[in-house]
Amino acid sequence: MDSLSVHRSREAMEIIYDISQLLDTGLDKDTLSILVALVENGVNPEALATIVKEFRQGNTTGNRPNQLR
Repeated sequence: MDSLSVHRSREAMEIIYDISQLLDTGLDKDTLSILVALVENGVNPEALATIVKEFRQGNTTGNRPNQLR
């Protein structure tokens, strides 16, 4: 990546993070970066949002999501 592309990528992530903060998502920059990368690689954003919500519900109710063994 050239320096302009790196600058634009960082700027885009800052904007995404700002929007996330305004919407009170509670997602940190690292998590948002992972989610954006997944969407850019073809993961369905609605399905991804559902998974994030399910994990959060599991964490707030005291239930632990199923773990891989």
